[in-house]
Amino acid sequence: MAVSMLSTFVKPMHPEGRKFVAIGLAVTLVGFLIWAPLGWICAGLTVWVYYFFRDPVRVVPERPGVMVSPADGLVSLMGPAVPPAELDLGSAPMMRICVFMSVFNCHVNRLPAAGRITKVAYRPGKFLNASLDKASEDNERNGLAVEMADGRRYGVVQIAGLVARRILCWSQAGQTLATGERFGLIRFGSRLDIYLPEGAVPLVSLGQTMVAGETVIADLGGRNSAGDRGA
Repeated sequence: MAVSMLSTFVKPMHPEGRKFVAIGLAVTLVGFLIWAPLGWICAGLTVWVYYFFRDPVRVVPERPGVMVSPADGLVSLMGPAVPPAELDLGSAPMMRICVFMSVFNCHVNRLPAAGRITKVAYRPGKFLNASLDKASEDNERNGLAVEMADGRRYGVVQIAGLVARRILCWSQAGQTLATGERFGLIRFGSRLDIYLPEGAVPLVSLGQTMVAGETVIADLGGRNSAGDRGA
């Protein structure tokens, strides 16, 4: 029972967070030397930093023909939108689903559907509130164009937010990744936009909570049954 409870709160940490936790521990030590209450405040912030960089194991749905959420968070926007020009996905609107991540969400990003990355494109920009629609166009971003086995293509875009100042993407053009495989991370609050491929049907609603690599966001085959919704 104790082990089970411990595993509920203690999660693996992504290597990117180690240096930040180390800095936090050092600051906490100095804080205690200066003034005990300050030390406890620093300790609390260090625990939050560790929790921010958590990288829990996720169980990817085994059934074929579905896309999963690339991020933890809430569906903040949905509707047709033209994908970023740098991804070469065309100028026609595609169904876009936006997942907003707060500073309390896990920020490791996962690929929505298996495929070969045809392009990775970074574009500098502003740091507006990531929940705003115009953040898709104005904010710093990094996009991936992905080609699936059937030839259809989709896009997934990492967008920096008001607090986020660092987008990480360790995947490269030419790589083939599985559904739910990790491809990047954004520090301290941001958003992921998913541009669905032709024929895909959304299975989520505005305000719905997403779990990266687990929550089904769309059916690639065009089915839109109530039983699949929010899985």
